[in-house]
Amino acid sequence: MLQKGKKPRFKLQRRLQVEIPGLGKAGALERRPYPPGEHGQRRKKYSEYGLQLEEKQKVRAHYGLREEQMKRFVKEAKRAAQINWVEKLINLLEKRADSIVFRLGFAPSIPAARQLVSHGKVFVNGKRLDIKSAVLKVGDRITLSADAYTGQTYLHAKANPRLPVPDYLKKEIGSDNVEAGLIKEEPQMGDFPVPFNEGLFTSYYNLKG
Repeated sequence: MLQKGKKPRFKLQRRLQVEIPGLGKAGALERRPYPPGEHGQRRKKYSEYGLQLEEKQKVRAHYGLREEQMKRFVKEAKRAAQINWVEKLINLLEKRADSIVFRLGFAPSIPAARQLVSHGKVFVNGKRLDIKSAVLKVGDRITLSADAYTGQTYLHAKANPRLPVPDYLKKEIGSDNVEAGLIKEEPQMGDFPVPFNEGLFTSYYNLKG
């Protein structure tokens, strides 16, 4: 029997025809490498707008954002970077607390990382953080509460790593003898771990204004 929430995540990845690491469910395309539904095996023709929409959905799905959250981050990225705002957007989203916890391998998915943050299990520079959408900065050190290191979320992520740790992060064993993560540099566009067409994504938001 499928666990609650597993089937929709598989369906979403099959519809987009790409693995979405942030969902934490690998293998969606292994047995059925085509979209769900009665006519899934037929090659679907997309309009230009449909292609643009899919690129936006990849970003939303991986980071687990609601539409209004996505719009807010896009606006912030456009204000901060007039030229390449998409790269700034990925930079901001990669530095969200829930994303950082996931990319460090402390949780098997972004929703699981979000729970750790919400439950007060994440510390930044020694201070408890419970705001999952908080954008961290270069130099921040991330650790977990003592009980989180023996919890199922952390242990499952350790046993089944979803992604390699990206270059902008560093994992280390601190003087307190626990695994810690350090944001050592700014994330770049290439750190978004999903095949992505920047031009189509940009066109979607240019069309939307």
